[in-house]
Amino acid sequence: MATSTDVLVIGSGIAGLAFAIEAADACDVTVVTKKAPELGSTWLAQGGIAAAIGPDDDIESHVRDTLVAGDGLCDEAVVRAICADAPAVVQRLIALGTHFTGEGTLDLGREGGHSRRRIVHAADATGAAVGEALLAAARAHPRITLLPDHCAVDLILDERWRPGRTTRARCRGAWILDGRRQEIEAIGARATILATGGSGKVYVYTTNADVATGDGVGMAYRAGCRISNMEFYQFHPTCLYHPHAKAFLITEAVRGEGGILLDASGRRIMEGKHPLGDLAPRDIVAREIDRSLKETGADHAWLDISHRPPEFLREHFPTIHARCLELGIDITKEPIPVVPACHYQCGGVVAELDGRTDVDGLHAIGEVACTGLHGANRIASNSLLEGAAMAHRAAATVLKDLAAQGGRPVESVPEWDRGRAIPSDETVLVSHAWDEIRRFMGSYVGIFRSDARLLRAQRRIELTESEIREYYWKFVVTPDLIELRNLAIVARLIIDAALWRKESRGLHATTTWPAPSEAYRRPSIQRRRASGEPPETGFGD
Repeated sequence: MATSTDVLVIGSGIAGLAFAIEAADACDVTVVTKKAPELGSTWLAQGGIAAAIGPDDDIESHVRDTLVAGDGLCDEAVVRAICADAPAVVQRLIALGTHFTGEGTLDLGREGGHSRRRIVHAADATGAAVGEALLAAARAHPRITLLPDHCAVDLILDERWRPGRTTRARCRGAWILDGRRQEIEAIGARATILATGGSGKVYVYTTNADVATGDGVGMAYRAGCRISNMEFYQFHPTCLYHPHAKAFLITEAVRGEGGILLDASGRRIMEGKHPLGDLAPRDIVAREIDRSLKETGADHAWLDISHRPPEFLREHFPTIHARCLELGIDITKEPIPVVPACHYQCGGVVAELDGRTDVDGLHAIGEVACTGLHGANRIASNSLLEGAAMAHRAAATVLKDLAAQGGRPVESVPEWDRGRAIPSDETVLVSHAWDEIRRFMGSYVGIFRSDARLLRAQRRIELTESEIREYYWKFVVTPDLIELRNLAIVARLIIDAALWRKESRGLHATTTWPAPSEAYRRPSIQRRRASGEPPETGFGD
């Protein structure tokens, strides 16, 4: 079955919903999401949105802090544009119904890497507050169609394009698996927006939602888009360590309000390690915690904020306080057990500020995109900011492009051809491959790396990819198989880019090449070659 829409948005986090709301004033928008929208990573974001709106702050300071955190790989023009957009982003979200903390004057928090209090937040559940406001606005809009339980399989490209050709590919929509009917439908569109978020599920321990399986990167890579800086995957320093606390983040704002990181013997982990101490950029803090755990043999570190008044903690961190109490931890009286966990994809699909990619008719916005904002390490609370800022810019560009096309109808698109695929009686192979990828990524491609570990991971992913390709074309497509296919691509891109970068910079720390190198002070770029061959990896411009 084939249907059509003016604009197809794949993903329903802050980037996808903010785009849909703006674009739908002039065209029909269909938003597809793998599960319920509330199960995405936006809803898990605790900290807030960085914006230079305080009386002692300015955009130049926000720019400077972002560039320092990015460790030499940020695109300064992009950083300046997004930081300048931040105050307007906050006002648009307020206009859409987001209730941030602060009556009359917004309460501004401080997080790692920031020299000022500039974090606009909704207590410690900012993502949920923003997501709920956007979702309510999207559901109320007559020209937005929301399709939950719909998993994107692949992008539909102009039939004249093939890998290796010099002509640009053009996206005409996507094939979507309807999870309720278990059927794949083709949705044609005049513009397609990738807003799929990150790929944290490529690691065992992650703060990401279960849907974060790198689908946007996988589809864009197969479509011929350049992929950049995938070696820079951010590990959040403080994820709650508890057997029953899956993917529960302890926001950096806890350290912003005086939280102290301690080792098993009660010594301060960050003392003498960085001028900002416990508020050093995330890459530095995560590495120091990891180093401490290896030296002491401990399973976790401690984050202590019990010296602050109980009323202050209950007011500022109600979500964390309540969740920890459920698990028998009273943060007003005792420290919180924490470990670093995979958190944010700083690289992604090469995109301009308005989301334009190497494929005509395809935009990538938010975490799935790599614009140069984050460089080698994302500073705290620039992620929700980027998603909303890019959505606004992309909506303006897409509407302008559609207006230039006039009333041209959506072109017909080919229906899904399942060929000779049959239902699988060996689904255990999918779950085993999924588990294997995540475990060797955690073991060999984590916070600290070496060429020896990376080469071992490369050998593992080569074998796993070949098995997945054989399985994919033999059996009927399922959501688990789609995610596995994309996770394998993401793992391969991270491994190959990490092996290529012969230096330590930002989030990429390797014992084989412990120092930064001016020769590598440029983004990595990866392109698809022939099917089955590893990506071509090299320098960006």
